[in-house]
Formats: sequence, C-alpha cells, structure tokens
Amino acid sequence: MRIQLEPANQPEVVGLIDALDAYQKPLYPPESHHGIDMAALSQPNVVFAVARGDGGKAVACGALVLGPDFGELKRMYVSPELRGQGIAKALLDRLEAEARSRDCRLLTLETGIRQPEALAFYARAGFERCEPFGGYAEDPLSVFMRKPLVRQSA
Repeated sequence: MRIQLEPANQPEVVGLIDALDAYQKPLYPPESHHGIDMAALSQPNVVFAVARGDGGKAVACGALVLGPDFGELKRMYVSPELRGQGIAKALLDRLEAEARSRDCRLLTLETGIRQPEALAFYARAGFERCEPFGGYAEDPLSVFMRKPLVRQSA
C-alpha cells in the first residue's frame, strides 16, 4: 500500500468519490450533504491523497482543505472490501503530517450521525466533538469534530 499526493481529477479517484456519494446521499437530505465537488478538490489550498494497492489501483482517498485558521478533512473514503486493514488510519496519518508540514495547528471535520464507524474512527484518532466551524450551520444530522495538532519534534 502506498499513499501519495495526487490530483483528485483522475478516473479512478472520481470513481471512489462517486462511490462515497452513492453511500452518503441516501443517508441524508441534500441540505445535510456537505461534500465538495471536483472543482473545489482541485484548488491550490487542497492537499489530496490517494492510497493505491497492488497493481497501483486507487483504493482510498482523502482531502485536506487548508484555510487561514484550520484544515478541514473532506472526502475520506476507503473501498468497502478493504476496510479494517488500517488504510484509513494510514491515510489520516499522511494528511495530518501534511497539515503539520504546512503549519496547520487544527484539523476539523464534519460527518454524519448515521455513520457510526466514521465517528468511532475519528474519536480513536483523537478528534473530539465541537461546535460548527467555518461556514457550517448547526445541523441535527451533522457531527463536527476537531483535533489540535502539535508540532512533531525533528
């Protein structure tokens, strides 16, 4: 398994994002779906990571949107048949390292109440629930989380 920074706008990666949308969209009404599109994922302030398995196939992805006050995780997804193998953790670790290297001191995310596996994963990774951040409004179907980042010693 290798995780590299790559452009989001690749057919295999678009397939992963389409699979993520196909999973999430039935769980929430449109006003509670906060995914970002390919144009947003292609902006200069976005770090996009792709995990590739045997043969170079894209099997997971995740984005870090860097703002002036915090970084936000978006579009985290692991192919269902490969879950439980530590890929999400490795992907998150890579995105956290990228955030630190860009002097980001706080990671945030929004996920849904109907995704208990995601909520448990982020809690295990040190994220705590918080109030809505950035441009988000209070939403009973959303869970907002944050994790302060400490600079790693060299």
